[in-house]
Amino acid sequence: MAQLESVPNISEGRDLAAIAAIGRAFAEHGRVLDVHSDADHHRSVFTIVGDEDDLVDSLLAGIARSVELVDLRSHDGIHPRVGAADVVPVVPLRTGEMALAKEVALAVGRRVGSEIGLPVFLYGESGDRRRPAFFRRGGPAELQRRVDAGELRPAFGPSQLHPRAGAVLVGARPLLIAFNIELQTGDLDDAQAIAAAIRASSGGMSGVQALGLLLPGSGRIQVSVNVIDVEAAPLVAVVERVREVAAAREVDLGAGELVGLLPERSVADPSSLGLEVLPDDRILERRLLLD
Repeated sequence: MAQLESVPNISEGRDLAAIAAIGRAFAEHGRVLDVHSDADHHRSVFTIVGDEDDLVDSLLAGIARSVELVDLRSHDGIHPRVGAADVVPVVPLRTGEMALAKEVALAVGRRVGSEIGLPVFLYGESGDRRRPAFFRRGGPAELQRRVDAGELRPAFGPSQLHPRAGAVLVGARPLLIAFNIELQTGDLDDAQAIAAAIRASSGGMSGVQALGLLLPGSGRIQVSVNVIDVEAAPLVAVVERVREVAAAREVDLGAGELVGLLPERSVADPSSLGLEVLPDDRILERRLLLD
């Protein structure tokens, strides 16, 4: 059976016991390769692989545990979200397996709706190529308003968001790179201007999404980047473009931060990404060979 990847984003980045418990639930049926938690984003990104049947069971177990342990009513992270298990992508690891990833995403969505009782919205290749931001704008309250107004309809599950756990966004998508770049000087306006200059929706680089964020816990300022088309926008080219825009604004950059794992074809000299080192266990294909 084919191996697929999932990178569920869970809206808990501070409670280490809860993060560990959710990780154990994912690990009941899948192989957890990596966990990246961030207190300011109040979010944990799990990287999981498994065959199609095991991956569905793994995701169901982890989502169910998230519903038990995460309460959006008291959530104050800076990252946009609409659910305790906010976004659950299914990712093909080999060329030609997107159709299988779509089948698995639909199986996950169907079971989340029927067995866990959460509204499921489809995105990516499973949902007319809509991005999570389409559903997240305005947060859970706005998503519920759009459902009540008939603007949106869950693909699976009830039409009412869960009071604690919200909804789940499920979809098949290609490999994605999540990468944060810290500003050493400058302010939030600078970060937001840099993000606007590089993201596709503002006329920047094709295949790039970006936000400028202030991390309240540490006071750090960062440009948070998602490379959603690793062929159209090589990570090293994205980072170089950030440098160019920052230099034009007389802003110095700090360290880079990789969220999750990096596909082998995107590996570059770590210093070109603002990283000191890039160990083998941070590279997806090499991590699969470990253990």
